[in-house]
Amino acid sequence: MVPRDVLLVDLDGTLVDSAPDLGRALNALLAERGAPPLPLGRVKDMVGEGARKLVERGVRARRLEAPLEPLLARFLALYAETLTRETRPYPGAVATLASLKAEGWRLALCTNKPIGFSRAILSALALAGLFEATAGGDSFAVRKPDPEHLRLTLAPLGLGLERAVLLGDGPADLEAAAAAGIPAVWCRFGYGGERAAGLPRAAEIDAFEELPGALAALAGGGRAA
Repeated sequence: MVPRDVLLVDLDGTLVDSAPDLGRALNALLAERGAPPLPLGRVKDMVGEGARKLVERGVRARRLEAPLEPLLARFLALYAETLTRETRPYPGAVATLASLKAEGWRLALCTNKPIGFSRAILSALALAGLFEATAGGDSFAVRKPDPEHLRLTLAPLGLGLERAVLLGDGPADLEAAAAAGIPAVWCRFGYGGERAAGLPRAAEIDAFEELPGALAALAGGGRAA
């Protein structure tokens, strides 16, 4: 039996709480179009499948009629100005992942956020050293929930998915893990909420301190339920 010792980690809503900064940029975009802001809770419900989906959902929520591409470009410019104003790692995230790495776990970041923003956040928050590989939503021709995104993230390390566990909060994370046939640990504290609650996962956590125990139960080779 191949042991589980590779952890694929999502970014938004899993490693970091980035919704305040995403919401600030999205609401600035809406304000420029004369639309009222969206509350933070609604923004969290929209996060998880990349910037395009976030803008598309925000525009639809405020019933704006405008071509998506210019809106997306403007959102990305606004977000670049507020990337890490309030974005922070979740409590216990850094210590827990550092401890797992010291114990021999191989860590890789796999997110649908654009790779440039992802690397900037990791650098600004001194998180980059935790991960041996980082892949964003524009790193390949596919992204989560396509399981190929997971495989391609690990390919440069010579690692296969048969050793992997995915840590994520949203539907795209859980669906990608299920399609890849690997266990997923669901972060209940993230942004997935009801969208993810009914999807397959092998374990779930309410805080990072629970992650080592969840992984210990899966490390022998479990699969997503």
